[in-house]
Amino acid sequence: MPEDESLGALVAQASNHISTLVRSEIELAKSELKFDARRIGTATGLFAAAAFILHLCLILASFTIAYVLVDVVGLAQWLSFLIVTVFYLVLAGLLGFVGYRRLKGLAGFRRTKRSLQTLKGPEQASLSAPSAGEIGSHREPVHETVP
Repeated sequence: MPEDESLGALVAQASNHISTLVRSEIELAKSELKFDARRIGTATGLFAAAAFILHLCLILASFTIAYVLVDVVGLAQWLSFLIVTVFYLVLAGLLGFVGYRRLKGLAGFRRTKRSLQTLKGPEQASLSAPSAGEIGSHREPVHETVP
């Protein structure tokens, strides 16, 4: 009966059950990770195949646009292909510029660097703006008086 067991025996049983539970949870997490990794791998392969097919469609659409410029507008074949090529070059340049501007605004782990410098010592910390945890740290706490 549980009433007859000593406290030490009960603690040992609880410890054994907890360690078994932790091991079971770790095994469950491993199996879920393997399952998710397979699904992610399969999805990545499918996305790559779709991107390849879309790339082929873009090439075919480029030829179609060039030949439409030849037939409908009446441009020379070399000029219509040049127009399509210049359009894609301008588009690529624009996308590259926008991407460059987006990367230019990255924070570069400023808060983490500042936090690590603070851990090294206050004399090595930079005098830049305070981090989220430092705001208001110079103020004294308000003590309430009870009437």
